Amino acid sequence: MRTELCERLGIEHPIVGFSPSEQVVAAISRAGGLGVLGCVRYNDPGELDAALTWLDENTGGRPYGVDVVMPSHEPTEGVAADLDKLIPPGHRDFVERTLLRLGVPPLGVEESRRAGVLGWLHSVARAHVEVALTHRPRLIANALGPPPADVIAQAHEHGLLVAALAGRADHARSHVAGGVDLVVAQGYEAGGHTGEIASMVLVPEVVDAVGEDVPVLAAGGIGSGRQIAAALALGARGVWMGSVWLGTTEYQTSDALREALLRAGSSDTVRSRIYSGKPARLLRNRWTDAWNEEQAPRPLPMPLQNLLVAEAHTRLMESGDPTVVPMPVGQIVGRMNAVRPVADVLADLVAEADETLTRLGKTV
Repeated sequence: MRTELCERLGIEHPIVGFSPSEQVVAAISRAGGLGVLGCVRYNDPGELDAALTWLDENTGGRPYGVDVVMPSHEPTEGVAADLDKLIPPGHRDFVERTLLRLGVPPLGVEESRRAGVLGWLHSVARAHVEVALTHRPRLIANALGPPPADVIAQAHEHGLLVAALAGRADHARSHVAGGVDLVVAQGYEAGGHTGEIASMVLVPEVVDAVGEDVPVLAAGGIGSGRQIAAALALGARGVWMGSVWLGTTEYQTSDALREALLRAGSSDTVRSRIYSGKPARLLRNRWTDAWNEEQAPRPLPMPLQNLLVAEAHTRLMESGDPTVVPMPVGQIVGRMNAVRPVADVLADLVAEADETLTRLGKTV
């Protein structure tokens, strides 16, 4: 199973795997895919530098990528402390009351110091790019469409490809016009930030919109070789997968989150703005349900919503309660029924895709 994407990225299989874990990313790249590290959790550029140094040394010379969260137009923003003043007191009261009602304990001093994710801020995302350019990624992807024109130009000057996620065909055309090299057509089923059109409809629309010269990766609802084969049949040159790697051995997480993921079905997710301020698909649980109650406030825009709930997310994750852990995940979570090494998962994906394509060829 090879496509033109493999030549362009220098990989064996047309599988791009997104993960916030450098261990997962390295394992995907070593197994013949392209691992992409989510950078949003790195508040300190030095921590990201250390993670990318580790990747440089543990991918066996194989390529990897990085993923940032950067609006194409720089917003007016101050430091996090300044933005905190824009958060209404009623929102803070609701979060605290909800945590109390859910039985979530406060953080210790050390945990409180580490709480919060600033990677949603444009300035921090720019710092992530600057750090990445001192290492050897093959790809920079942006979760919020194309990065600003100067960032795209800077990446190209360093020989990097630029990818951007798109939830509509017109967005994809705009991405390409702005200089993006690869388009990730991410359907409604996907975890994290996602649009309103399902993958079966979206992928061929995006493929037709951008033409033959720009490879399209299909994302959303892909967790098996049969689904990879379907994506290729829709015109994609490869797939972008994120949620499936949450169920791997290399993804180091809490017992509570592991339990929540393993027992969730494909209907146990919800698309909501409560995580970051933009629509994102999450595990449905008592925390997400609380935000749908009549007395709940409307989520704030990005990045204010994330600043509002950042410490709450840490408290929820540290609580050890699988019924409240906050986690972006796609509808494919229903297929995550066992914890297995990345290499085994990727080998099974490739084998099933090859078998499916062969079977379809014989059928036709």
